Amino acid sequence: MPRLNGAMHGGLHVFATAARCLSFTQAAGELHITTGAVSQQIKQLEARLGFRLFHRHHRRLSLTPEGQRLASVVIDAYGQVDQEIERLSRSLMSGEIRLRALPSFLARWLLPRLPRLRARLPELDLRLQAEDSSQSLANGDFDLAIDLGEGVYPGMRTTPLMAEEIFPVCAPSLLRGRPILRQPADLAWYPLLHDVTAWRGSSDHAEWEAYLEAIGAPAINVQRGYTFNRHDLTIAAAIAGMGVAIARRTLLSDEISSGQLIAPFRERIATGKQYVLVHPPGALDDPRISAVHDWLLDELKRPQQ
Repeated sequence: MPRLNGAMHGGLHVFATAARCLSFTQAAGELHITTGAVSQQIKQLEARLGFRLFHRHHRRLSLTPEGQRLASVVIDAYGQVDQEIERLSRSLMSGEIRLRALPSFLARWLLPRLPRLRARLPELDLRLQAEDSSQSLANGDFDLAIDLGEGVYPGMRTTPLMAEEIFPVCAPSLLRGRPILRQPADLAWYPLLHDVTAWRGSSDHAEWEAYLEAIGAPAINVQRGYTFNRHDLTIAAAIAGMGVAIARRTLLSDEISSGQLIAPFRERIATGKQYVLVHPPGALDDPRISAVHDWLLDELKRPQQ
């Protein structure tokens, strides 16, 4: 009588899949091996058992009587094993993960993508916390954090996400009744919108000043207009036609493609800052945290609108 060893266990798994599919090719696809490997393992299993499991017909398979009896047992057994493995995997991927992010990034980049995270990790609960960069990350009261800075976080581990670029945007309605906005000098005819969180520690107008200096624009008075303490409020004001704002590329979703906003100038400048995924040492050893970490990186690879 043949003994059930490791090699036979592998052959029985291949047999269970092939018996359910009645196709070596389809079984190979499910098992992520070649059709030839399936055929070879079935032949080796038949040799060990001492009887045939399949009748090989032209372009089709059928089970022998012995194959039918064995299939009725192993298909059910491996099905139960697969179900239990799936239940165990779900239990490992359940629970709560604490994710901290900048308010604007959370509202404009992360929230629209969360349905895809739910579809990918349905058992996982996410506790989201909006915090400015001024709040220290040193206390580690999070599993993952997304910050915008120079990427230096003592005592933490980091994964670079994306560099930031800025450029002016405005609503098409803002152009009505004013001189055409063709070049930076034309900004003199338009109200400006300012985000005081952009260059923390600098003047309220530092973002406009940095952009115009970087593109070599002539001196323009930018100390006027409306000032906000949240980037998403600045963009909302631009959409409402209140003025020309400096937009961050990563925080625009489809406002330009939908026509809500236009970019009057082609020049974009790098801010020298980048979004960084921050986590305490050893955090990625938790499969749940690692799964969210990998999902964020996968989202960055998706085509932007």
